[in-house]
Parts: sequence; structure tokens; C-alpha cells
Amino acid sequence: MSVCSFLRIASGRKNEDSYKVLDLTEYTKNQSWWRKLFAPHSGSSAEKYNVATQLVIGGVTGWCTGFIFQKVGKLAATAVGGGFFLLQIANHKGYIKVDWKLVERDVNKAKQQLKFHSSGTPLIPETKSRADEVITFLKKNVILTGGFAGGFLLGMAS
Repeated sequence: MSVCSFLRIASGRKNEDSYKVLDLTEYTKNQSWWRKLFAPHSGSSAEKYNVATQLVIGGVTGWCTGFIFQKVGKLAATAVGGGFFLLQIANHKGYIKVDWKLVERDVNKAKQQLKFHSSGTPLIPETKSRADEVITFLKKNVILTGGFAGGFLLGMAS
């Protein structure tokens, strides 16, 4: 079904001359800047922006990501450490009994699975294609990626 016939059906008209034309130039002018920047087929940022703009965009987004990552990381570490501490107290007081044989068996099973996956078995195609997409993006946008990495490190340090 074509767009024109869809618009005719949606408007309830069947006359060939009575359909609405969608002007794509006006539509793109009304789009948000981030949709234009990160659209699926928008090309690399190296083709659209100069070096300073790429560094600023990469640096600002990297700094924000690093800052948030640092705060969330501290919160997660506190939660995991506090939970471990409470479990140790509960174990010491006798509220919890740990079946160490079961723990050892599960750890050995996890070790075997890690050995199997790291023994050179190929990645599943979905993972490989996503990794290839990321590598292609990084190669096309080296300056943006460098700005992001620097901003991320600054955000983690602040």
C-alpha cells in the first residue's frame, strides 16, 4: 500500500486528486537536533561537523557519562558491600546456614563454562554483527570517540 493510498483511505476520500502531500523538508526542519545527529543513516559525524564541534560533543557526553557512572558505581559498591556485610553478620549469628559443598559445586560448574566459552568458540552471529557495527562507528568517528573517552575519564575523576 502506497503512502498516497493510505492517506486517501485515512481521509475517507476515494478521489485520486484529493490526497495530502507530506513535505519531507519541512518535516526534517521540525525534528530534534539529536534525531538528526543520531539517525540510523545519518553518516559519520566527520562528514557533518568540524573537529572542534566533534570534540565538544564527545567531551561533554563523555564527561556526563563518566560522572553518572562514577556516582552509580559508588552507590552499587556501597549496596553490594553493605549486603555482603549484613549477610556475614547473619551467618555469624546463626540466622543463615551456608551449604559450602553446593557453593563449591556451583563455582566449579561456572569455571567449566568459562573455560568452554574462552576456548576459542566463535561468537554468535548477532553479537559479531553488533561488534562490527560498533567498530565501524568508532573508525568513522575517531575524533568524536576520542573526545568522549577524554570526557569520560574527566567525569570519572571529578
